[in-house]
Formats: sequence, structure tokens, C-alpha cells
Amino acid sequence: MPTIEFEGETLEANTGDDLRRTLLDAGLTPHNGKAQYTNCHGNGICGTCAVEIVAGEVADPTKKERRRLRFPPHSPDSGLRLACQLQIEDDLVVRKHPGYWGQNIEHDEP
Repeated sequence: MPTIEFEGETLEANTGDDLRRTLLDAGLTPHNGKAQYTNCHGNGICGTCAVEIVAGEVADPTKKERRRLRFPPHSPDSGLRLACQLQIEDDLVVRKHPGYWGQNIEHDEP
């Protein structure tokens, strides 16, 4: 059973579950601020659940995920992934960055 480390919490996950739903079920959120309430609910079109996979193996992005991450404020070379499109297959360390879409990587404090 894979584990997910996110915002100081460690939780167990089921292999094959999506990261967004796993976090939400544990009372955590891959969304910042009002994006917790105004998001696409896992359809891969809003981009507000973008996270960084700090450690662990994940599959290549889905077509839907690649398409969304090409639109601003995201960038396909940012390294971010959509939690709603990520299936858990391995232990993961996940980080959420600031900004409505979690896109402010360069503004993080050390």
C-alpha cells in the first residue's frame, strides 16, 4: 500500500486511486484558497490541483493533463502535475505551491 507525504501528513493510499481524491478523503486539499470550492471536481480542466511530485514514480501525464498544463498560468515545463489526473502507484512526496493554481514555484520560501 503506497504512502503519500503531503503538508506534514503521511497517509496510506490504494494503488490506482487518484491523488486528488485520496487527499480530499483524508481531509487534505490539493487546492489553495477559494480554489477549494471553485474547481472542476477532478475533470482535469481547471488546473487548480497542480502539485509538485518531489519524490516517487508517477506515470507520464495524460493527454487531458498535458493539454491543461499548456495554458497559463501553467507551463508544460514547470514540472507540476494535476493531482486529479495522477494515479497512485508508488510512495509519493507531494508539495503544493502558492497561488490560486499552485503555480508560484519561484515564490516559495526556502
